[in-house]
Amino acid sequence: MDHDPAGRARLILLGAVAPVVWGTTYVVTTELLPPDRPMTASLLRALPAGLLLLALTRQLPPRSWWGRFAVLALLNFGAFFPLLFIGAYRLPGGLAAVVGSAQPLVAAALLLLAFRQHTPLPRVLWALAAVAGVSVAVSAGTVTLDPLGLAAAFAGTSVMAAGVVLTRRWGLPEGMNGLAATGWQLVLGGLMIAPLVPLLDTGPFVLDLPAVAGYAWLALPGGAVAYAAWFHAGRRVPSTSLTLLVPLTPVTAAVLGWLLLDEALTGVQAAGFGLALVASLAGQLPGRPRTRVHRAGAGRELPRP
Repeated sequence: MDHDPAGRARLILLGAVAPVVWGTTYVVTTELLPPDRPMTASLLRALPAGLLLLALTRQLPPRSWWGRFAVLALLNFGAFFPLLFIGAYRLPGGLAAVVGSAQPLVAAALLLLAFRQHTPLPRVLWALAAVAGVSVAVSAGTVTLDPLGLAAAFAGTSVMAAGVVLTRRWGLPEGMNGLAATGWQLVLGGLMIAPLVPLLDTGPFVLDLPAVAGYAWLALPGGAVAYAAWFHAGRRVPSTSLTLLVPLTPVTAAVLGWLLLDEALTGVQAAGFGLALVASLAGQLPGRPRTRVHRAGAGRELPRP
């Protein structure tokens, strides 16, 4: 893909759709949805979107792939959504955002430990810069650490990073398109979340017009469109590059909060988010091609085939 800069840029833009859309979740949840129903929101984000994609594609996975789809559904939805909300409820929003922005570092560690695959040093440095930018932007006041919330946030970041790594490594089953694969993951993930609704949701379920609009937004742009784009890019873009786009979520959330909810955005916060944005984009640059020396007379360096 590095040999086709235009194609790589299109994939990066497509992958960026997901974290930007996910950045709208805070505004939608606080302004449109009933309170204290996180698993209901997760279920209605995943299951209707998956059923829609399956209705459009009408493809069954090969028998040998059911196990892989179950693992991916668990990592990307069934485990990630509950852990995400537990962390969000028990930690200050800023600390949860910092943990989430560390996802490219977690992906790099997983690639090294599981597959002995090294991440280019510049990409690791840009990932550190993104974490630093988000940290500066959200740091305010005294932070009280909740061990369970911190563990849940880190576990959520880890399982999503593992989902990205395995999505790229496993690819697609032969003869199956990406929309169908995304649909099956959403459906299986939604079914995993369904038993948690009566266990973790405490607020009354209200389905008025704002709630319908909010759930529809989470299911269609936030579910079907965002995850189809995310997985499509994830099968073709290095995992650490894709996860470097995750800081776009808190950046989008902060900008929308400033524009729509009249939330304060100081110069220091803007600078921090600006650093995170620059790091997310700069981390997409392809690495320098390796060279090897051919000892033929003058000993020229020729590009590796």
